[in-house]
Amino acid sequence: MKSAMIRNLVLTALLFALGLVLPFLTGQVPEIGNMLLPMHRPVFLCALICGWKYATPMAFVLPLIRSLFFGMPPIYPTAVAMAFELAAYAFVAGFIYFLFKKQSVEKVYVSIIASMVAGRIVWGSVQLVLLGIGGNPFTWEAFWAGAVLKAIPGIVMLLIVVPAVMLTLDSQKLIRFRRG
Repeated sequence: MKSAMIRNLVLTALLFALGLVLPFLTGQVPEIGNMLLPMHRPVFLCALICGWKYATPMAFVLPLIRSLFFGMPPIYPTAVAMAFELAAYAFVAGFIYFLFKKQSVEKVYVSIIASMVAGRIVWGSVQLVLLGIGGNPFTWEAFWAGAVLKAIPGIVMLLIVVPAVMLTLDSQKLIRFRRG
């Protein structure tokens, strides 16, 4: 039990560090980062490997810490909204995935897709509140553009990369799917 907790803490820290570093691949260009979603992959992997209890707090602080250390994403409203969005992804993906008695790549997809829907709704809700406080309207068009259209390349990459990593970890017997 204690070794599993230590393993999960170490993996969470490793994935947190990866979440801080991956956005440098987009060259700190917000438009590219919005499309490729580099901080999202470590969050989903943490949720699926370590569970929601580890991934949710990590996901919440990741964009805030990155904003404070590197200035990207901008703290308001982007990093604040992302904190809630990524925490929602982590919670929903980890919670749903660990409900399954048998885990598989199909269950990874179910968890990711459900959490993407929930996370985007949370992001839109937080944006609505944050921008409303600032007196800026957050329209349906802004939600659709920010939550879906701009993110399509990143969503596709997530749906390819995260299940592939999980399948590879299972085939190499590093992180095993629960077989029932």
